[in-house]
Amino acid sequence: MAASPLVVDDKVIVLPGGSANNSVVAYNKMTGAPVWKSQSDRQAYVSPMLVTLAGRRQVVVVSSSRAFGLEPGNGSLLWSYDWNTDMGINVSQPIMVDANRFFISSGYGKGAALVEVTGSGNAFNARTVWENVNMKNKFNSSVLHQGYVYGLDEGILSCVDVKTGERKWKGGRYGYGQVLLASGHLIVITDAGDLVLVRATPDQHTEVARFSAIQGKTWNYPAIAGGRLLVRNGNEMAAYNIAR
Repeated sequence: MAASPLVVDDKVIVLPGGSANNSVVAYNKMTGAPVWKSQSDRQAYVSPMLVTLAGRRQVVVVSSSRAFGLEPGNGSLLWSYDWNTDMGINVSQPIMVDANRFFISSGYGKGAALVEVTGSGNAFNARTVWENVNMKNKFNSSVLHQGYVYGLDEGILSCVDVKTGERKWKGGRYGYGQVLLASGHLIVITDAGDLVLVRATPDQHTEVARFSAIQGKTWNYPAIAGGRLLVRNGNEMAAYNIAR
């Protein structure tokens, strides 16, 4: 299983994938006893998320062929949205945009979409607001800031208006690194280990600073804690003081 487990109330939810309602499974978090099993999808690499959409608390799952919402208590299906990609590879996490809509993106030529979920009770529907190829997140999740999505479009940093899907700019060949949002800026770790600070603004692509942080292929997310920026890859780890 590639996805991280999700703890919801007294359950831990995992995504083993498989037929015969073995795709999503919930266990009692204290005893390990099975609580419910749901759906029959082949799984991808996206971790399940506990969100509230259309006023309904639910678990959003992205499999190899679709996104769907499940009732946390019993695993029943609330809605489903087709999201087929080449070889069934979905990796980046969806972004909750507002009370009814979420952004989803995949690489390998697929692109991105804004999806709206509406309904009440147990009757919900998911529809496409827009879909295009302006943001193709291969395995690097985007971030949302003041109505704009910033992410690596097949290795090139891009900015997209989340309401319309319009691309505002595209620049900065950072490869398959990762993007973090902090204090109105994008912290980008490139796949070569460079650290880049970019303004999170739709006006234009503007680098504020750039330096070599670590050596070697770097696909890991950076992290901020206690005034320090932590970066790592398979070879080394480094901490930088950013409190000043």
